[in-house]
Amino acid sequence: MPRRHHHLTIPDLSGRRAVVTGGSNGIGFAIATTLAGAGAEVVLPVRSVPKGESALARIRERHPGAKITLEELDLSSLASLAALSERLRAGGAPIHVLINNAGVMTPPDRQLTVDGFELQLGTNHLGHFALTLQLLPLLRAGRGRVTTQTSIAARRGGIDFADLNAEREYDAMRAYRQSKIACGLFGLELSRRSKAAGWGVTSTISHPGVAPTGLLSARPEMGRDADTREIRLIRWLSERGLIVGTVESAKLSALLAATVPESEDGSFYGPQGLGNVGGPPGQQKPWAPLRDADAAARLWAVSEELTRTAAPACQASERSRAC
Repeated sequence: MPRRHHHLTIPDLSGRRAVVTGGSNGIGFAIATTLAGAGAEVVLPVRSVPKGESALARIRERHPGAKITLEELDLSSLASLAALSERLRAGGAPIHVLINNAGVMTPPDRQLTVDGFELQLGTNHLGHFALTLQLLPLLRAGRGRVTTQTSIAARRGGIDFADLNAEREYDAMRAYRQSKIACGLFGLELSRRSKAAGWGVTSTISHPGVAPTGLLSARPEMGRDADTREIRLIRWLSERGLIVGTVESAKLSALLAATVPESEDGSFYGPQGLGNVGGPPGQQKPWAPLRDADAAARLWAVSEELTRTAAPACQASERSRAC
């Protein structure tokens, strides 16, 4: 039976397998809970297993029959990504939905992943890029739908190919914006390449608007010892139903993109309220930085090189720039 969620009806997902990154809290937890409630078998790759177990218990309280499995994953580590992908491929179960949702935001000082990438680029974009390509055989088997979350920060700016890792100059918000533009460019380029190469995978992008999540909260491990002024304001507005959304409303754009039959391959979904920061979800025109197909193709090539991950080779008959 389809389930109604605010302004969105989620179809019955029984027999479908969904992978959600960042599912132990915030918007990812809300997405995973909804998918489990709709009957999907949900795979939650989490960095902290205790946090993941707590999330799993909370989902099962709400949906006692929920089918959920935890997997360990540090999205900022190529070795961890490869290990997870290998485990899932060894299991052989097709993936029908992949929601690339996890992210980190604006560490005050420049930080690096274990592989030497600027933390936001490495986690938000390169981690999801590598994960998606490594899971492509399972996504193809399930004729899967991939939804990659970008951010309202991606409305302006671009990719600084000359200083991708912010080595010359680190500005926390600029680096975050670049990472989220990269997410959007990747999601739309994946759609183009899948069509060109006949992968049978659809790809959409979405953004949650603005909601009181943990992204801007105190994160001592990232050098942020207290909640930011921004998150305190967002909470105040959200509690009063003013302008911004809630975690429950912020989950809807990704769910619309990933599960509703009418959502279109290669499209962009986000809140439809004032300034696209809150309100019911719907399709919208991609922002200018996300429409740069040349930057997307260049980013794809750079990302393959940096992550040492390549899409499968095309058949001889598949003649296109994606091959």
